[in-house]
Amino acid sequence: MIAGLVAAVVGYASSFAVVLAGLRAAGATEAQAASGLLALCVAMGLLSIVLAATTRMPITIAWSTPGAALLASAGEPSGGYPAALGAFAAAGLLIVLAGLWRPLARAIAAIPSGLASAMLAGVLLSLCLAPVHSMVELPWLTAPVIAVWALLTRFARPWAVPGALAAMAVAVAIGRSPDLAGLHLGPQLSFTLPHVTAGALVGTALPLFIVTMTSQNVTGMGVLASFGYRPSLRRMLTTTGAATALVAPFGGHQVNLGAITAALTAGPDAGPDVGRRWIASATNGAAYLVLGVLAGAATTLLSVVPPLLIEAVAGLALLGALAGAIAAAVADPRHREAATVTLVVSASGMTALGISAPFWGLCAGLALLGLARVRAARPLTAT
Repeated sequence: MIAGLVAAVVGYASSFAVVLAGLRAAGATEAQAASGLLALCVAMGLLSIVLAATTRMPITIAWSTPGAALLASAGEPSGGYPAALGAFAAAGLLIVLAGLWRPLARAIAAIPSGLASAMLAGVLLSLCLAPVHSMVELPWLTAPVIAVWALLTRFARPWAVPGALAAMAVAVAIGRSPDLAGLHLGPQLSFTLPHVTAGALVGTALPLFIVTMTSQNVTGMGVLASFGYRPSLRRMLTTTGAATALVAPFGGHQVNLGAITAALTAGPDAGPDVGRRWIASATNGAAYLVLGVLAGAATTLLSVVPPLLIEAVAGLALLGALAGAIAAAVADPRHREAATVTLVVSASGMTALGISAPFWGLCAGLALLGLARVRAARPLTAT
């Protein structure tokens, strides 16, 4: 139970700012962003409890932090926030389809891992640059945040980002004395009818689907397998995909298998008896139901913080993920050049035909890789 509580608190505190930044970048108002955070917490909590209890395995459900980073880097799609919600729902339905139709799952698995990692690295790069920009524009607020994060990274790594959030709150309170009177701190759900646009489907839904499948679901299944647990992939994908489609009108961008949190709840820290570690995941789910009540307060309190400072904290939280994505992107020499092209285009922030950069980055990398393979297969002719 302690392992489940720690995983929930650390997971929430270290990435909720990324989720809120992504939703706000997609066009959500403060109330809509709070609704999205609450909807995600409820869906994650209920699924973690139900799946852990019915399978007797430590299956932990999480939100897609890389997906939220993708939203933050891609910006508001054509059609605004309703179009973004339509893309969230479509990405969830694609995950359901991947669970039911194996060729789609195999097609995603056929994408070279280096290119998928490069796309993720390009998505993360813009947010990970935020601490640098914030240090230049808001040095007195940013310096203590980075200092606390660096010290805790060295001596108490799991608490580095929560500590940075606490330092941010103290720095803002001292420097600005924000007036919190009249602010809404209670939980709230806000329903918005999703709208489907071609640009959002291709530019947001498809990259969100690929990032979630490669960096969350596949990784999460691998973590569980490393500890001897092998749940049904079909059930995991159809359940989380359907949950995503259900919470999308309330702002939930993606519900998926946990990766880092799965390592905490499925590993030895959750107890020596492998048959009882499911209790850690169920406790994690119950904790997220409680943390969901704080969604309104978290969103409202962050509304008095300079947006660049919030992005800086989010960037610090994602530096480890960026390092891992870059390492995976260039690990295979055969795919290194194509992966570099994918990373550069994905990080460019460009939009063409209403479609955001991550999609074009993946297309560019696949095209270059395909060209290299054609040239390698063509026999040389004597001159």
